[in-house]
Amino acid sequence: LATMAGTLRIEVTNLDTGTTVLDCGIDAEGGLQAGLGLARVCLAGLGEVTLVAESGLGLGFPLVQINSDAPVVACMASQYAGWQIAVGKYFAMGSGPMRAAAGREELFDKIGFRETSDVAVGVLESRKLPTSEVAAHIAERSGVSPDRLTLLVAPAASLAGAIQVVARSIETALHKLFELGFDLQTVASAYGTAPLPPVATEEIQAIGRTNDAILYGGRVVLWVRCADERIMEVGPQVPSSASPDHGAPFADIYERYQRDFYKIDPKLFSPAEVVINSLSTGKIFRFGKTEPEILRQSFLP
Repeated sequence: LATMAGTLRIEVTNLDTGTTVLDCGIDAEGGLQAGLGLARVCLAGLGEVTLVAESGLGLGFPLVQINSDAPVVACMASQYAGWQIAVGKYFAMGSGPMRAAAGREELFDKIGFRETSDVAVGVLESRKLPTSEVAAHIAERSGVSPDRLTLLVAPAASLAGAIQVVARSIETALHKLFELGFDLQTVASAYGTAPLPPVATEEIQAIGRTNDAILYGGRVVLWVRCADERIMEVGPQVPSSASPDHGAPFADIYERYQRDFYKIDPKLFSPAEVVINSLSTGKIFRFGKTEPEILRQSFLP
């Protein structure tokens, strides 16, 4: 990405610490290819991300399509934005392979994966570029020197930032299964799509649209090796429709809870539709459905 900065409309700078920063949508314009690259970095290079034509939703927006044969490591150990980075007045949600190097979240104990490296790469969802102080903080926790750290940054209210958020369809399904106590080691492969919404100019609207893309338009297919009874037991609880908060655009739900993200029912955060293919029996199980009308309210108010 850094070597193609001009073509991708991103800006590369080096902080006093030696940390390399790729601006993919704050001061730089970014674009579709920058967003696809950003999403691939979030997955630690362990998944393919492309744009494909929409089918079935009737909205005319392209779909962000993702697939991986290492979904647990790619999504849970890397892509999941589980690192809240707060340094002084700076705040960002951190994702990408640097999370596995830091390995400080309880999640890593449960999925049994961490790694040690002399380099670290991370993605920050933020409206501000990181300072040298922020970079030093991340580097220290990732176990690398600051000059061996690379950070990519974009807000949700940008084209590149929107793509990397919407590319989390599989991750949200896996995280829901994780919370339900499902053995993620039985998940062999995964595929997902979600519509790319119009880019918003305000962060609240951007957060609303990108969440709606998955909650009401996300479709995920998982290939698993486990008993069919276990699939039938957890399957109905996986789609976003399992939450009582389901049924309204996310921005409306957010306002209902006085913009307190953590008051929203956590069961809401998952794809609209999940299909599970049992590699043990060959059976297919389908749960949930997409909601084009709610997407229309969110994308085309």
